[in-house]
Amino acid sequence: MTEFRYRSAVDWLADLRSGAISSQDLVQLHLDRIDAVNGPINAVVDLDGDAAMARAREADDARARGDDAGPLHGLPMTVKDSYEAVGFAATSGAPELKDYRPKTNADAVQHLIDAGAIVMGKTNLPIYAGDFQSYNDVYGTTNNPWDQSRGAGGSSGGSAAALAAGMAPLELGSDIGGSIRNPAHYCGIYGHKPSYGIISTRGHIPGPPGALADIDLAVAGPMARSAADLALALDVLAAPRAWNAKAYSLDLPSARGREIGDFRIAVWLDDSYAPVDSVVADVLSDTVDALDRAGADIRLAKPEIDLAASHQIYHILLAGVMGAGFPDPVYQHLADVAGRLDADDNSSAARFARGATQTYRNALHLDEMRQQLRAQWAAFFDDYDVLLCPTVQTTAFPHDHSQPLQGRKLSVNGEQRDYFEHIIWVGMATSCYLPATVAPVGQGSDGLPVGLQIVGPYLEDRTTIQFAEALEDVVGGFVPPPDFG
Repeated sequence: MTEFRYRSAVDWLADLRSGAISSQDLVQLHLDRIDAVNGPINAVVDLDGDAAMARAREADDARARGDDAGPLHGLPMTVKDSYEAVGFAATSGAPELKDYRPKTNADAVQHLIDAGAIVMGKTNLPIYAGDFQSYNDVYGTTNNPWDQSRGAGGSSGGSAAALAAGMAPLELGSDIGGSIRNPAHYCGIYGHKPSYGIISTRGHIPGPPGALADIDLAVAGPMARSAADLALALDVLAAPRAWNAKAYSLDLPSARGREIGDFRIAVWLDDSYAPVDSVVADVLSDTVDALDRAGADIRLAKPEIDLAASHQIYHILLAGVMGAGFPDPVYQHLADVAGRLDADDNSSAARFARGATQTYRNALHLDEMRQQLRAQWAAFFDDYDVLLCPTVQTTAFPHDHSQPLQGRKLSVNGEQRDYFEHIIWVGMATSCYLPATVAPVGQGSDGLPVGLQIVGPYLEDRTTIQFAEALEDVVGGFVPPPDFG
């Protein structure tokens, strides 16, 4: 029964096409699973089983007529509560939006529905997707299925927990500060941060409901229990924005290889600027050793960038994006703080205050610095196909809802470090618009999952996903949490 609950979306779709299971039975199976296990996890926070069953009947009837609704025909799934989806509240964890019910679907949600998916419900996140833990005053706290005393990550923590506990076979997450990748790492599932701009984020909150402008750094992307499922979802989701579609099409390059031996692999597993806890480092090192034994072409190499400098560019860009959405009193407070800072204060809090209130002139200077970094990455990927690196420095950490958020700490090898170091390793890809796939590669000595981040060349998303799929043959893939088999 464990294997049955945790089948991949690709396998479920094959069963639907063959008639081995009906969409109604598949939806009911997942509704029953949510009813059985969601209580202690609190991943799925808004559910409409009646509507899902009605759409499943329509899917079964269409299949009986010989109609094909698309590559996801009849597949149930959930989506992160930051997305607008008709029939559900779209709160983004904010009490002021608890009654907001959108009249249109987010573009990414619509693409999934147009491909035949059945959205059963929404999954939890931190308020306005702004934390590395998923809790809010609307729906409460999401617990990690591997250890309920720990968080599932953020901001797509509900998404990752739902997948890990077998409540959905596919999820739609979002990522600007590792929000797909750190929950995937913490919960032992797969997540893909796509190249910036290839999947529409219209209908994602934040920005505000009804916003049309694209937000720098922010992406929508799939989360799943297999790399093949990520590839399937990417094909559905990746498309030009509606107003560009009349002139533009999107044709992502094929993967640079199929099997592990086809790829030129660079490895960068630690850095003095963002040291990695030994629990994580040991698993990543074992993974590289397994790749070496499998005959992989591996080099210890990294782009000609300084991690500290790269991170500071990213952090200020990110702060600028966030500052643009703050209400006036919050923005003015940060402007006052920035005005009182010592010139040599380069702390995380100082960078955020300066970045959130920066001038347009400064933003343009930063963008040029980012473009220089992008050129260095492009040159690096002339010689290598993928870079393997950490996702986050630790495994899932105990719930910490203390305030202010800036006062929290990340414990690495017994040292208390800045909470916002969560975004250092993921930020390299985000700032430079690169695709990055996280794949589960084992459990640490503490029994918690570890994910490997696979970074690839801009617009070559198929390469990082295919590498993750090939990696399954070397180190295995998704493993169910012990208490949710």
